[in-house]
Amino acid sequence: MKKIHFVGIGGIGLSALARYLKKEKYQVSGSDIKETKITKALRAEGILVSVPHDSSNITDQDIIIYSAVIKDDNAELIEARKRNIITLSRKDALPLILKNKRVFSVCGAHGKSTTSAILASMVDGSVIIGAESKQFDTNMYYRVSNNIIFEADESDSSFLNSNPYVAIVTNAEPEHMEYYDYDYEKFYDAYRQFLEQASIRVINAEDDFLATLDTLEAIRLFPSRDIKERKTIIKNGEPFTSFILKDLGRFEVWGIGEHIAIDASLAILASINEVDLESTREKIKNYRGIKKRFDILSKSENYALIDDYGHHPTEIKATLRSVKRYANLMGFKKITAIWQPHKYSRTIDNLPAFINCFAGVDELLILPVWSAGEAIRDIDFAKEFAKYHPKFIDSVHRNGEFIEVLGEKNLLKDGIVIGFGAGDISYQLRGAC
Repeated sequence: MKKIHFVGIGGIGLSALARYLKKEKYQVSGSDIKETKITKALRAEGILVSVPHDSSNITDQDIIIYSAVIKDDNAELIEARKRNIITLSRKDALPLILKNKRVFSVCGAHGKSTTSAILASMVDGSVIIGAESKQFDTNMYYRVSNNIIFEADESDSSFLNSNPYVAIVTNAEPEHMEYYDYDYEKFYDAYRQFLEQASIRVINAEDDFLATLDTLEAIRLFPSRDIKERKTIIKNGEPFTSFILKDLGRFEVWGIGEHIAIDASLAILASINEVDLESTREKIKNYRGIKKRFDILSKSENYALIDDYGHHPTEIKATLRSVKRYANLMGFKKITAIWQPHKYSRTIDNLPAFINCFAGVDELLILPVWSAGEAIRDIDFAKEFAKYHPKFIDSVHRNGEFIEVLGEKNLLKDGIVIGFGAGDISYQLRGAC
């Protein structure tokens, strides 16, 4: 039995791999800089987790796998290399983990977690995604199967190591361009290579780049003509989208908005290679969303609190369209957005789009930038976002069912309150670590 140690095991991506390998009968351990809900859960599942990182955590392991945020001066990496233990980045470990598997690999700038989780509701196989599926209540669900539904990551080109049998691309909007040296040809070529590796390809053919791949054999979704009669249904305060896909009939999926119908359609087109059509139609109803994506934390007659991972302007704009639709259907009169900008580089690279993506909100609250380790850079938020008359706040916290701004007595308790960001805003909204 091989012993594998994960440095940075508390991350959403690395924890899923650790859980999977434990189920595959590896002896798994790991470490992280601090205790979190994930590290506690891993420990409860029988994985030895140490906090914080320390050279003493490296003993007789066969392989060390580390997350992208771990640097070469990490004490555990230094110790492992002294001992000549194999050290692999998450990216470089994927061929070891996914080899000889039938991988349904889902990538794209937006919607890959949702598409992966919807696909996992229909195709039998293990599930490894960068979010927690509400259907499975985890980011890794294990089945004894050669199939793996895998959320692939384009941010460091690791999707090229995902061994795709079926490749699904939701979109190829430029993102994480710092990794690609702001070279668009290099960026798009990575997507091209990813698709070329797969036996079956499913793409959103109305994406600007994917539309140019007209000679590539693929199952193409043209959302504007293939998705028909889309409508929103509210059941017990929960939103569902009903739509007709091509000539396949009507489907119903949890969630709201055009982007949900697109993600679900891509998953359906991938699944019907494995599952008969009527089973697909029924199984998709098991999908119940994923945590942090239009995640309704609390709701009443006059109020709803929503947590959303959106940290790119395209995601925020699409989600706010859904929020406005939900508000109209529920009779809510006000929309308050709480935004935690994620990374200085992303904010600056997309500043004009960020300035426009909050159109229609009644109140905008802006938290400090979640730097993700980046050096501080100057952004004049007050000037750039002046048209929204934003309020700048240090933090928010959960007070019962409502949200309270640090230092203020007034609760946010009317209409829809939605938080956006990939930092710690989710924990602030949920009132938990």
